[in-house]
Amino acid sequence: MDGTGVAFCGRQFDGAELQLICQVVKRYAGLSRMELALTVCELLEWRRPGGGLKSRECREFLELLDTRGVLQLPAKRATKPVGARTRVPVTERGEPGAPIEGTVGQFEPVELEQVHTQAERLLFRELVGRHHYLGHKVPFGAHLRYLFRSGGQVLGAMQFSSPAWRMAAREAWIGWDEAARRANLQQVVNQSRFLILPWVRIQNLASVVLARGLRRLSGDWQERYAVVPLLVETLVD
Repeated sequence: MDGTGVAFCGRQFDGAELQLICQVVKRYAGLSRMELALTVCELLEWRRPGGGLKSRECREFLELLDTRGVLQLPAKRATKPVGARTRVPVTERGEPGAPIEGTVGQFEPVELEQVHTQAERLLFRELVGRHHYLGHKVPFGAHLRYLFRSGGQVLGAMQFSSPAWRMAAREAWIGWDEAARRANLQQVVNQSRFLILPWVRIQNLASVVLARGLRRLSGDWQERYAVVPLLVETLVD
């Protein structure tokens, strides 16, 4: 890294912008890392297409500059890190129920509901944390969560989130170069969780819910993040 500038996450920062960033970090040393990232984003107008600040990317950029000795960030505060496991509630709502069996047509309409409220977030966390083989983790970056129900009864859950930063199989399949990957990566979405509750045995439920989830995703993701997803990836063990 030299004084002329540096590129990060699809943006080129020139020497004057780097100098401004260093001044902000030094002048407001009492702020947290995220507060500094928000301040820098506002000053440099670093925003998502929908107008939201790129605070997560900015914090990663500040930490990169810190590791390279360009500036010195305040020490990290003791908070729950992104990607960490969170406490999973254990309530009656997550207890195994009586077997639910049949064909998907017998349970229509199967409705997907985006998770919005605190009660829905806790239910999602409990179901995924107790019954998905990967458990529940705080998702990285952008994300949307859904519960799917029939007649008010929850049958399962799914989560979409920001894509893996690098994945050799994906890069080879798409065939893009590094510049194209950086420019277009945010139009890739990762289906990071998909759960049908263990006591639910409904024929063809998975394919029906996946198809409806993908149809919902395009509009919901664009509404939330002003980005149109073009590709959905998933990792299955």
